Amino acid sequence: MTKSFFCVDAHTCGNPVRLVAGGGPVLYGANMSEKRQHFLKEFDWIRTGLMFEPRGHDMMSGSILYPPHDPENDVAVLFIETSGCLPMCGHGTIGTITIAIEEGLITPKTPGIIRMEAPAGLVKIEYKQTGNKVTSVKLQNVPAYLAAADLQVDCPELGMLTFDVAYGGNFYAIVDPQENFPGIEHFTASQLIAWSQVIRKRINEAHTFVHPLDPTINGCSHILWAGAPLDPTSTARNAVFYGDKAIDRSPCGTGTSARMAQWHAKGKLQKGDAFIHESIIGSKFTGKVEDVIQLNGMDAIIPSVEGWAKVYGYNTIKIDDDDPYAHGFLVI
Repeated sequence: MTKSFFCVDAHTCGNPVRLVAGGGPVLYGANMSEKRQHFLKEFDWIRTGLMFEPRGHDMMSGSILYPPHDPENDVAVLFIETSGCLPMCGHGTIGTITIAIEEGLITPKTPGIIRMEAPAGLVKIEYKQTGNKVTSVKLQNVPAYLAAADLQVDCPELGMLTFDVAYGGNFYAIVDPQENFPGIEHFTASQLIAWSQVIRKRINEAHTFVHPLDPTINGCSHILWAGAPLDPTSTARNAVFYGDKAIDRSPCGTGTSARMAQWHAKGKLQKGDAFIHESIIGSKFTGKVEDVIQLNGMDAIIPSVEGWAKVYGYNTIKIDDDDPYAHGFLVI
């Protein structure tokens, strides 16, 4: 069998987004959470084929568009990347919406506003456009909350580290500067990647994290290492580890949401405050606590994240069963 996929490639603040505009599979389910489970059961070879080497790379991230389930909404999106089929992806949303508007793949019911269904829930989006170019995308994310505080894990070379776990569409272990970790500015990306591989495994062996409304969203998938910002006008800086050996080149949308939830829970960020988050390369997202709510009896926030993306190419990619590497590979 040979399967072809038409893809539009872009990057959000430096991190890749590959939108599968043609060739995505038919999925069954009443919502995107159920369709995510169908995809994982029968079509994960598409994710690995398009995201892994030799057609992708360690940082590759992508999405597939689907019709919305609620007629009031504009589009539904499935997120695929090297780390898995994600419940939500912030940088992926910014890139996907930028591509979809510029390429005419969706027509919003209200210009400048999109209601997007993700596996994690409904995401409300505002975008700005000059001519045929989308200049910014602001997403109001799913509820984010602090799931656990002041946990500890033994990290190679560094020793014992204290960390929090917060949810912003995915679960993040957040390592703030402390005695054994002075901040990301003191270490290389390769060091952070090597340590992340070990501590994520240890964290998931010792702790269980499950979303209170959707048990299919579980496990700590990302490590967020914090540090001092490069620009003194920024609020904070981070390096997010995902997949098997990737550091997010963008400030990470769900990571920014998780970190704002952490800061709000600890009294460091109030409703309406701007949160300018830098990535490892210095690109920025602007976040804000839009509202404070209760989520199944827990304190939570409604975060927003704003950023930009640039479309840079088109790909028609074949996955041919005759190819021994049809479904991709990773070299760790």
